[in-house]
Amino acid sequence: MTDKQQRLVFSIIEFLNQSIQDGTVKADDRESLEVAIQCIGEAFGVDPSDEQQVSRLSVKPATLQTIFDVFLKTRERVGTSAAPAVSSSASASTTPKSVCADDKVKADKFKQSGNTLMSSKQYDQAIEAYSQAIDADPTNPVYYSNRAAAYSSKGAHLAAVGDAEQAISLDAQFIKAYHRLGHAQYSLADFPAAADAFERGLKLDPNNVGLKSGLENAKARILPDEPSDDVSSTTHDAGAAPGGMGGLGDLLGGMGGGGGMPDLASLMNNPQMMAMAQQMMANGGLESLMQNPAVANMMNRVQSGDMPSMQELLNDPTMRNMAQQFGGGMGGGR
Repeated sequence: MTDKQQRLVFSIIEFLNQSIQDGTVKADDRESLEVAIQCIGEAFGVDPSDEQQVSRLSVKPATLQTIFDVFLKTRERVGTSAAPAVSSSASASTTPKSVCADDKVKADKFKQSGNTLMSSKQYDQAIEAYSQAIDADPTNPVYYSNRAAAYSSKGAHLAAVGDAEQAISLDAQFIKAYHRLGHAQYSLADFPAAADAFERGLKLDPNNVGLKSGLENAKARILPDEPSDDVSSTTHDAGAAPGGMGGLGDLLGGMGGGGGMPDLASLMNNPQMMAMAQQMMANGGLESLMQNPAVANMMNRVQSGDMPSMQELLNDPTMRNMAQQFGGGMGGGR
């Protein structure tokens, strides 16, 4: 059973349970549906009551319904002509549309308009502008790539995947499209597909820092409950402390709780940690940090009185990677 299959089944079970809770399903049908949910879960090895599985398989904030809505809207917008990326790739490579010079000029103006709208965060209008550019010149991969960025900016990551794949089908050497594709797949929690996209880009540009970082983050999320030698080799610095935490590992080591792990109270009272927080706040890193789902989940637990242990936090690959990244910058000369 693949991780991707279990994610899909988990999302289906979530949707069915929500339908029971919100009254979508009639009271007479609830018992039958609950039995069906149990059978589906057992058949695919998915248990919604298992917190580790929930953490590994959940695609939140997306839901099965929102993903399906994006698919329907995308299909309505582009019609049958933009159906699967593979078929469109074959079509683009064998029968490219002839575009006159006037259409190219018109398309470029629409693209510039879309770029301006993106800068002011008017994503729907930017999508419309890029769509007009594509209508005028469907042979230019930049327009699809830019529209993918606009879709991702408004959370329509499934649509972004389609546009990024189309850009790659038009120009397989277009590095930026692999960024767009990997980011969209990562945002959809399809981490294996995200890793594949970043790896495809790195074959063309092995030194691309953005692609390397994306690949590292995607690999860290593929098997969050199992350590991977491949992942550790890309995340550990040469002089890192045990667990790959570098300077932050040294900092935590001086505030011993049980088993050498610090308690959160000692951690938050430590002057070095406070200095780190102030530095992050000053450079905008704190805002970025709070957008991380793992951090948001931790803060929700703290607010509800369920204080996680440091061991529990550092067992999470996302938190572990963040510890290494932030620790590397505060690690006392590392």
